[in-house]
Amino acid sequence: GLGWTDRNLFFHVPMWFAMYALMGISVFWSGVYLVRPQIEADWRARESAVVAVFFGLLGLLTGIVWSRVTWAEALPDSDPQAWWGWDPKQTFALIALLMYGAYFLLRQAAREVALRARLAAVYNVIATALVVPLTFFLPRYLGGLHPGAEGSPAFRAEDLSAAHRVLFYLAVLGFVALGVWIWQLRLRIAALEAQLTSDRSPLGEVA
Repeated sequence: GLGWTDRNLFFHVPMWFAMYALMGISVFWSGVYLVRPQIEADWRARESAVVAVFFGLLGLLTGIVWSRVTWAEALPDSDPQAWWGWDPKQTFALIALLMYGAYFLLRQAAREVALRARLAAVYNVIATALVVPLTFFLPRYLGGLHPGAEGSPAFRAEDLSAAHRVLFYLAVLGFVALGVWIWQLRLRIAALEAQLTSDRSPLGEVA
C-alpha cells in the first residue's frame, strides 16, 4: 500500500489532470488560430500553455519526492538517496515538459507576429499529439514502478477506499478548476498590459 504517503495522491495526480486539461485548451486555441488566424486565439493558446507547464512542473516535482520515499523498498539495489530513478513514466514526463519548453523558445525565435503565431500553433498541435502517448500510453508497456505501468508493485486498486476515491475525484475537479481560473487571470493581465502599451486589447473583452 501507499501508507502515510497517500496524502500526496490528492495533489500529485490532480496536478497532472490540470496539466492535461490546460494542454487541451491550449491546443484547441492553436487549432482555432490555424483555421481562423486571429491574434486573440494565439494569446489564449500561449497563456493556457504557460499554466499547463506550471502544473506539469509541480506534478513532476511532487512525483520525484514521492518516488524517493516509496520506491526505495522496491529497488533494493538502488541508492535510497537518489532523487531520479529513470522510471519510464518520470522520464517521459520530463521529455514532455521539455517539448513544451521548446514551444516557448520557438515563440521567441520568430519576430513577426503572424509567423510566430502560426509556427507556435503548428508546433503546439504536434507536441500535444505526442505528449499524450509519451506520458500515458507508452509507459504502460515499458514496465517500471510508477502506478499504471506493467508489473508495477507501487499501487493497487484496493489502496483507495470509497471515501478516498470521492476525495480524489474532488481534488481532480478542484485542480482543473484552479488551472482554468489561473488561465483566466493571465488573460486579463495580458489584456490590461496590451491596453497600456497600445490602447487596444488584443484579447478583446476578457470575461
